[in-house]
Amino acid sequence: MAQDKPDLDRAYALQTPEDSKRLYAKWADSYDTSFAAEMDYRLPDHVERVFVGTGGTGPVLDLGAGTGLCAQALAQRGVAPIDGTDISQDMLDIAAQKNIYRSLFTGDLTGLLPVEDGGYTGLVSSGTFTTGHVGPEALDEVLRIAAPGAVIALSINAKYWAERGFEEKFAALGASITDLQLPEVRIYGPANTSEHRDATGLVAVFRKA
Repeated sequence: MAQDKPDLDRAYALQTPEDSKRLYAKWADSYDTSFAAEMDYRLPDHVERVFVGTGGTGPVLDLGAGTGLCAQALAQRGVAPIDGTDISQDMLDIAAQKNIYRSLFTGDLTGLLPVEDGGYTGLVSSGTFTTGHVGPEALDEVLRIAAPGAVIALSINAKYWAERGFEEKFAALGASITDLQLPEVRIYGPANTSEHRDATGLVAVFRKA
C-alpha cells in the first residue's frame, strides 16, 4: 500500500531504534534508487570531500553506513580500510554487496558500539545526525571510539542542529576536540524538485584532541 511506502517524511518521523529497523528493512532494497537517485542526494559526497580535505585517513568507521553511499565516495578517493556500522542489518546487507567495506556490523550509536576505545583514526557519518535519528548525545560515543588526532566528519541536518542543541553540546566538549569547522552544504542537487529540495546540512569536521 502507498501509505506504507518508506520515504523521507517517514524517516524523519521515527521515534525509536525499533522504528528505524522496521522502516529500513522495508526500504533497503530500493533505497539507492527510490531515495538517493530520485532525490539527487549529495550529502555523502560532501562528507567525503570535507573528510579528505581535512586530511582524514583510514582506518575509517562509517557511522550509520546505510547502503554504503558515503563509503563509495571515500573508496573512489582511495581511502581505506573502511568499516561500517548501522542499526539496520537489511541496509548493511545491501552495503556488503558493493565490496567496499573491510567489515560491517550492526550497532546503535545512541548506546555503546562493539568497538574498542580509540579504535579508528577516521570517522564519518552521512545522514544519521538528523530528525528522527541520532542526536548530540551520541557525540560522546563518537569520541570514545576515535583515536587521538582522529579526523571526524559528521553531517548534521541544519534544522536539527538548531532544534536539538548541537551548538551547546560541541561547546561542552571543550578541549576534548580541536579545529572544529562547520561548512554548510546543500543536501540535494539541482535535480531535486521535492519540498525538501532546499534543505541544508552542516558537516561538522574536527579532530579528537
